[in-house]
Amino acid sequence: MRICVFCGSSLGAKSEYQQAAFALGRTLAERGIGLVYGGASVGLMGSVADAALEHGGEVIGVLPQALADLEIAHPGLTELRIVSSMHERKAQMADLSDSFIALPGGIGTLEETFEVWTWSQLSLHAKAVGLLNVAGFYDGLERFLDHLVGESFVKPQHRAILHADASPSSLIDKLTSAVIPTDKKWVDELRR
Repeated sequence: MRICVFCGSSLGAKSEYQQAAFALGRTLAERGIGLVYGGASVGLMGSVADAALEHGGEVIGVLPQALADLEIAHPGLTELRIVSSMHERKAQMADLSDSFIALPGGIGTLEETFEVWTWSQLSLHAKAVGLLNVAGFYDGLERFLDHLVGESFVKPQHRAILHADASPSSLIDKLTSAVIPTDKKWVDELRR
C-alpha cells in the first residue's frame, strides 16, 4: 500500500507543520505504507520524505524536469521519477497511490488535493482523500466545504470522501477503511 502526500515546498509559519510532516512520514514507514510525494528535499516535502526514509520506509518522488533544480530533488529516495510535466507528475502520483493526504501547503497542495478528490467524486478512481489538519490549518476550508454542501453544490456523500484529522494515525485509519460512493451525479439526476 502507498499513500500520496501533497504538501508545501516551504515549512510554513508554524513549527507544528514540520512536526506533523515528520510524524506522518514516521507513521507511514512504521505501518509499512509507502510514501509517494513530489520528490523535493525542501520544506514539508523534504521533511515527510526524510522521516519516512529514516524509519525504513519506501519513498517514491515524482518531479517534473523543470522543477528538479528549483525544488532541489531529494537525493536519497527509494526511487525518483523525473517526468516532463505537472500533468504527468500528478497522473503518476495518483497511479502509484491507494489514497491521498494533504499536509499544510499552498496553491499547489490545494490544487492537487481537489483534483484527486474530484476524480473520486466522478468515479475515475475509488481512492479516499484526507486533510492532516495540523494546528487547525484546514478549519476554515472544512467550514467552507460544509457550506458547499449546505448550498447544494456538493452532495453529502461526496463531501464525506474528504476526511480530516489532526492525528496521522487516525487519518490513515479513516482512509484505509473509507468506502467511496458510486452513486449518480447531479447531471444524471437532471436528465430524468
